[in-house]
Amino acid sequence: MEGRKRFMPFVLTACILAVDQVTKLLVVKNIPQGTIAKRFFGDFLWICHVRNTGAAFSMGAGSSDFVRIVMLIVLPLALMCAIAWAIVAKSDLFTNVQRWFAAGILGGGLGTIADRIFRFDEGVVDFISVKFYGLFGLERWPTFNVSDSCVVVFVVLFALSVLLQGCGNESKKGGLK
Repeated sequence: MEGRKRFMPFVLTACILAVDQVTKLLVVKNIPQGTIAKRFFGDFLWICHVRNTGAAFSMGAGSSDFVRIVMLIVLPLALMCAIAWAIVAKSDLFTNVQRWFAAGILGGGLGTIADRIFRFDEGVVDFISVKFYGLFGLERWPTFNVSDSCVVVFVVLFALSVLLQGCGNESKKGGLK
């Protein structure tokens, strides 16, 4: 792949990071923390303003600052650097599509890390709450944001592309008919 094309997926990364940060800024500016601004489809979807000083499902929220810095900033930042390297690596590590999916993961990850760095004491801004109808004992899914959504969606797409690529390679080798 030619050099310049290797860096094109970072356009997606930048767009996700920008949309994530703009939406969080709008929430902080316009919705008082701890309140619900809008409800859609009855009680199904809320746009609200909550903060999370931990990781997914508030894990680690009560940890010391040192643990939070290492576990929620340093290690994820190292992972984001590894993903960025893999996107531009000259190896056949990823297909072109997988590079774009990895760039989506990178954009979402950087959005959360930005909050963890610049809103360390206040926490990551979350604002999308979805009714979960008691599944897994949850009336509502934990509140999330654009970066969280992008990480989940692009991880699923990446995993599917790896699985489908593997199935395609097996059938070519005669392993699957």
